[in-house]
Amino acid sequence: MRRVFLVSLASITALATASPVAAESTARDWLERMTRSLASLHYDGLFIHTAGSQSESMRIVHRTVDGRSVERLVSLDGSGREIVRTPEEVHFYLPDRRVVLVEPRSDDGSLLKALPAPGPQLDALYTLATSPGSRLLRRDVQILDIRPRDAYRYGYRMWLDVDTAMPLRSEVLDAEARTVESIQFTKLEIGDAVTAGELEPAVDAAGYQWLRARQRAERRSPQASWMPRRMPPGFRLVATRTQAMPGLPMRTQHLIFSDGFASVSVFIEPAAGKGPVPPESTSVGSANAFSTQVNGQVVTAVGEVPPATVREIATSLAPVAPPATAGGP
Repeated sequence: MRRVFLVSLASITALATASPVAAESTARDWLERMTRSLASLHYDGLFIHTAGSQSESMRIVHRTVDGRSVERLVSLDGSGREIVRTPEEVHFYLPDRRVVLVEPRSDDGSLLKALPAPGPQLDALYTLATSPGSRLLRRDVQILDIRPRDAYRYGYRMWLDVDTAMPLRSEVLDAEARTVESIQFTKLEIGDAVTAGELEPAVDAAGYQWLRARQRAERRSPQASWMPRRMPPGFRLVATRTQAMPGLPMRTQHLIFSDGFASVSVFIEPAAGKGPVPPESTSVGSANAFSTQVNGQVVTAVGEVPPATVREIATSLAPVAPPATAGGP
């Protein structure tokens, strides 16, 4: 189950009574408040997650313990899937497979994905705006819009609770301002009424197979054996690593690209079978993937970015020639 905070854009003009500078400053303040609230408040909510034509009812429980978030995400549509995140690890409970996946925790944000703090990099790629919104869940709301400056990123629109800056509704919008993914809270409790007991998984994992991923050391981009010839504006290679994949004799290379907000993972593995693999695109809500074959390797780019972005990154990659050996011919 992938992380779900799907927030969105569609730009809005500033209030007629506010100057552009004041409106932009206000938008930055709202963005910072929302990020802090998602990470630090106690909350328990029910929401509907919609991706394309598919919808799923879910529950999120979040508490802060000794300055770090602990949370639980539950599917309410019959699968029984849960994610429980402790300060050190993330546990994925998959009852249909009788498996629990365990991974090291890699960040301090929320499973409801927070946006980055405003700064020069964000300002170079997006514009921010605010406007008043209609009441949701009997709460006054402020609308925060994040509009990309090009077609390589999605836009985001969030309906924030005026008192707490918690997102009560969020959307991801494409370049034509169409909603590709959304979250709508139907119930949200904020405060100390959220108990620690609500963070315990409901799944009885007795007899389940526990699969624990090892922490993999990341290598910075200068050590990558594949590099892009060109990149969408703002994206850069931030980390590389290798990992073993079931059924493959060789380790798979994993490259991570980011613009400081959106990220794209690229997996490079030996091509199976004979003959070239035709390019293939797949989409689920805001998540897109593109696969192609380069030099006998299958290159697959995956991310919550528009289709053009994963295609541009995947087709730009090429193997790096090894450095010449000193004293060689």
